[in-house]
Amino acid sequence: MSRSNPILAASAQSTEAYQQAIAQTSQAVVQWLQQPEMYQGKSVAELRERIALDFTTEGLGNQAAIERAIEYFLKDSLSVHHPQCVAHLHCPSLVISQAAEVLINATNQSMDSWDQSPSATIIEMKLIEWLRAQVGYQAGDAGVFTSGGTQSNLMGLMLARDAFFARQGHSVQQDGLPGDLSKIKVFCSENAHFSVQKNMALMGLGYRSVTLVKTDRFARMDTADLADKLALAKANGEKVLAIVATAGTTDAGAIDPLREIAQIAAENETWLHVDAAWGGALLLSDKYRHYLDGIELVDSITLDFHKQFFQTISCGAFLLKEARHYELMRYQAAYLNSEFDEAQGVPNLVSKSLQTTRRFDALKMWMGLEALGQKQYAEIIDHGVTLAQQVAAWVAEQPALELVMEPQLASVLFRFRPQQGDDAAIALLNQKIGDALLDSGRANVGVTEHNGVTCLKMTLLNPTVTLEDIKLLLALVERTAASLA
Repeated sequence: MSRSNPILAASAQSTEAYQQAIAQTSQAVVQWLQQPEMYQGKSVAELRERIALDFTTEGLGNQAAIERAIEYFLKDSLSVHHPQCVAHLHCPSLVISQAAEVLINATNQSMDSWDQSPSATIIEMKLIEWLRAQVGYQAGDAGVFTSGGTQSNLMGLMLARDAFFARQGHSVQQDGLPGDLSKIKVFCSENAHFSVQKNMALMGLGYRSVTLVKTDRFARMDTADLADKLALAKANGEKVLAIVATAGTTDAGAIDPLREIAQIAAENETWLHVDAAWGGALLLSDKYRHYLDGIELVDSITLDFHKQFFQTISCGAFLLKEARHYELMRYQAAYLNSEFDEAQGVPNLVSKSLQTTRRFDALKMWMGLEALGQKQYAEIIDHGVTLAQQVAAWVAEQPALELVMEPQLASVLFRFRPQQGDDAAIALLNQKIGDALLDSGRANVGVTEHNGVTCLKMTLLNPTVTLEDIKLLLALVERTAASLA
């Protein structure tokens, strides 16, 4: 039996196989996009029973393997583009981002060294320069694309830690962590992303190193409590490595008062990192850019483009205000970023990243900016924030619905509120509403808590969704509640 070469290459046989595979998959995606259901509604048990690997001795061939992927993956995938899929910070993607993925995957560039990704390296560096300008940083290219917010937050916390000890004449990179680690602290709000705790544990400092600061009624960091807790930490002999502010909390979309926090951080000579994984989209906004007032003052920034920038997963970035801090993580390997290369001005981005092999995800953002232009990009970002305000106003007028918090970004926290029932019963009912909607395949609405209140959440990232779409969804919420009652 003759076997074809399965590798993408310049041969006629390979390019023909590539074109056939891409055509088959793209046609399947077009068909999938037309299905009316948000989800086919299979349970965990049903999917476990249904899905089985089929690794035959001879192999199935491309066409059959693709057919099985369509049957067992694509058909049972959640439709994130569906107007009633609003549970998470999980965006529909730009068409141009899908096109970029074809180029990224076919070329398979790795961003760790220039000789693996020459043009890609320059494009990423120029895009970082542009992003820094949007923030208000000085000219430069200190930053790198990442897999997303958790990795970017890790970079900010790690460099904050190492800069803290470097000021004391100690290199964590060379000699490890010194002294009594129980005195090391990081401050963030009660509503900060869980990756702050996760990353502090990863760095060997544990959850106990994270001090939570109170928040106000809009879920933003309380700067008075921050100042008090910093003073207490100093009195207790604790060492504060960093303050982590949030620009766009996961549920409420809250943006901490960045300028006030930056002033407190400067007074305490403390590194300030901003997790702007969600709210960073407002850097392109026409209407809401002022929500990020003061972001230019911080030491490092997390951005995610697979949220309200509408890029495919994964696509994030880390920006560093002062390029000199990159020296804290520099490592030279003769086979990647040799001293000879650097002396010749060759840019090897491995020195800026926690990753070695890394995808050229920057191409998606580059192509998105060029295809849409800043005006249209701003419009689709602003749409979600404006829609959330419109939806909140409508919810507030419905007798069976209760607005739990005024929206700040593109999320709406609300709950179904029956005329009778105690808090525990109402909480359970709202949880059941969320579960029932997903089980039915008709909608995906988030279930979360805010100030101890179990509520439903709509994250309105989709720029094609209208107020009328959301009214239909909320009517479905009420009908589901009635059926459960």
